[in-house]
Amino acid sequence: MRAIRRINNNVAVCEDDAGNELLAMGKGIGFGQLPRNLALADVERTFYNVDARFLSAINDLPQPVLDFAIASADYVRSEISYALSPNFAFILADHLAFAIKRAEQNIHVRMPLAYDVEQTYPDEYRLARHILRRVRRTFNVALPNDEATGIAMNIVNSRAEATSAEESARQRADEDMLEDVTELVEDFFGVQVDRSSFAFSRYATHMRYLFERLHAGTALDSSVVEGFRGIEERYPEGVACVEKIARYIAHEWEGAELSPDEKLYLVIHVSRICIKGAGGTGRRH
Repeated sequence: MRAIRRINNNVAVCEDDAGNELLAMGKGIGFGQLPRNLALADVERTFYNVDARFLSAINDLPQPVLDFAIASADYVRSEISYALSPNFAFILADHLAFAIKRAEQNIHVRMPLAYDVEQTYPDEYRLARHILRRVRRTFNVALPNDEATGIAMNIVNSRAEATSAEESARQRADEDMLEDVTELVEDFFGVQVDRSSFAFSRYATHMRYLFERLHAGTALDSSVVEGFRGIEERYPEGVACVEKIARYIAHEWEGAELSPDEKLYLVIHVSRICIKGAGGTGRRH
């Protein structure tokens, strides 16, 4: 391995024997005159395909936070069911460094999506809570509970693109289904949904995770919808629309049936995009 550009004394951009560029970490590998060959024993960690914008940011990250984030990224990768971007450790380090700095300055930033993130991304939220507890112990800093929301979204947003033809095909099928269902909602309520709206973003995220549960044959945790029992009486049109959606999905994806809990939760999201994410009014169902 050959070090070709210094980031700091312990981090360097390198080339492997095949000519591939990577980021390497190890005590003293960036010190001295470059370029130069490195002994593999001196290299502690390597990272391929790191975005160039993170290379310049590494010097601004406290080394203990960077080390913590790298270890946390390894843990998340061992627990999560999908691949993560090679940039995840650096994204997490940047987030944590800023969060710790805010806490030390007694600046508290509210996370208004905390409940939605916890319910929509339960696995990521569980991992984020674990990381949050470790941050508190390791750095002796009083980060608020809802900081787990930001950490969870770092995990979600670092999900790598599909790598296999099968995964790519399924993602395309999911995106087609999302658009079909959205058009069904628009037709049912006679509205035009603003796909750039915040309400649509929340709805689309819910739909993608609904599709994942349908593909995997797993059920929505009933506790998610406990607080919404009785909403059917308040939104009868939403219930009727969701029943139409359920029939459509079952027809297109054989055997994919929405449970009563899934339907109830979907009523909430459909109602939101019709109220907060619609750019037109009228009915034609």
